[in-house]
Amino acid sequence: MPTEPISTSSLTSKPLASESESPIEMTAVIATPSFSPLYQQIKVLLLQSLQSGEWKSGAAIPSEQDLALRYKVSQGTVRKAIDELATENLLVRRQGKGTFVATHAEHHVQYRFLKLFPDNGDPNSEGPAQRRIIDCKRSRASADIAKKLDLRSAEPVLQVRRVLSFASKPTILEDLWLPAAPFKGLTAERLGNYDGPMYALFETEFGVRMVRAEEKIRAVLPDSEQALLLGVSSTTPLLSVERIAYTYNDVPMEMRRGLYLTDTHYYRNELH
Repeated sequence: MPTEPISTSSLTSKPLASESESPIEMTAVIATPSFSPLYQQIKVLLLQSLQSGEWKSGAAIPSEQDLALRYKVSQGTVRKAIDELATENLLVRRQGKGTFVATHAEHHVQYRFLKLFPDNGDPNSEGPAQRRIIDCKRSRASADIAKKLDLRSAEPVLQVRRVLSFASKPTILEDLWLPAAPFKGLTAERLGNYDGPMYALFETEFGVRMVRAEEKIRAVLPDSEQALLLGVSSTTPLLSVERIAYTYNDVPMEMRRGLYLTDTHYYRNELH
C-alpha cells in the first residue's frame, strides 16, 4: 500500500489536523470543516475510496496499520473511523480475517431495507421471498420522480414493477424508478433470473451500492390494479412505504413505492 497521503482537486485545501499524541505533517485534503475530529476526517477519506471503487463490494480493505501509514495517523484514529463505517453497515469486520466492504448479498445486510416481518418475528421462517417481475420498461421521469432522483424533468428512467410473495401469498407490490444511465442493460429477464437481493444485483452488475434510505409511511387503499396484483379487495387497508435510496455522497439512485399487506406481517424499525 502507498504511504503517501492522497489528495483530490474537488476537496478543500485544509490539511488534516494533527493528533494529540504527535504532530502530523500531512498534505492530504478533505471535504470536512477544519474543526472536525481527526477520525471523522479519516472517515471521509475512506468513504472517498469506497465511492471511487478503489475497494469493491465484498473485497478486503487495507489493514488498520497500512491505512495509518497511508494517512500518517495512529491506528487508533483509523480504528475509530472504521468502527463508524461498520456501524453504518458500510464495512464488515471479520475476526481473524480483516475488514471488508459490506455487500447486500450478506445475510445480515439483506434485511437492512426490508422491514416487513412475519408475526413470529423470524424472517427466516418463511424462506426467501418469491419474486414476480411484472414489468421493466424505459420511460421519461415525471416532474415528481425527477425531483426525488435529482434528475431533469423527462430524463430517461427505468420503471420496474414486481410482486413479492411469502409462502406463495402476494404480500408486497413495489414500483421502482431508477435513473437510466447507471442501470443500462437492466431488463425484466435479468431481474427475474437473479437469485439474490435486488440491491446485490445493483452492486455486482452495475457498481451501484445503496448505503442509506429515507422513507415515508402511511395507510392507503389500493386501486383496482393494485388490488388485483395483491389478491385483495379494494377496501383492504395497505401500508404504503415510499423510499428514496442513496448511494455514496448522498446521490439518490432509486425511488421506490411499496404497498405492504400486513394481516400476517408487521413493519419493524429500530430507532437509535
